Amino acid sequence: MSNPGVHIRRATPSDAEAIARTHLDSIETIGPHFYPAEIVREWSSGLTPDVYRRAMEQGEVFFIALDQHDTVLGFATHRVDGHHHGTAVYIRGSAARRGVGSALYRLAEAAAVRAGAEAIVVDASLAAVEFYKAHGFEETGRGDHRLRSGRLMPCVFMRKALRHAATSR
Repeated sequence: MSNPGVHIRRATPSDAEAIARTHLDSIETIGPHFYPAEIVREWSSGLTPDVYRRAMEQGEVFFIALDQHDTVLGFATHRVDGHHHGTAVYIRGSAARRGVGSALYRLAEAAAVRAGAEAIVVDASLAAVEFYKAHGFEETGRGDHRLRSGRLMPCVFMRKALRHAATSR
């Protein structure tokens, strides 16, 4: 990543409030280019710091990128849902398309490999499809992701085989 002054580290529960603000910023600044206002509103509802603290307690790994003022610019996660390894990457609108998301994603993928993943699957928002394609994901289908409110949001199901994971065993 060629962003002087940006550093990345693993997040802790004390970062949950900043992660929530970053997640909201990402949805509210990037989301409206891909979804109607009512979906953006419901997508961003209920994102309290407790959501991220609970996820960390349940084993989800978070990485955050911070600027020189310690503002969280974005985050990426790795989680295991049953036998599926997943990720999520969210970047503030002001930090988009500067390499921050790619740097964060690489850490999440490395965490998945360390956890024994042979593939990563995502329900990509329409805003994230090109990002995931650029990182080697392939579309496996289209459908809906159920938001916390219960509303359905169009998404693209994607998968990336981690060939290096299989060969390292």
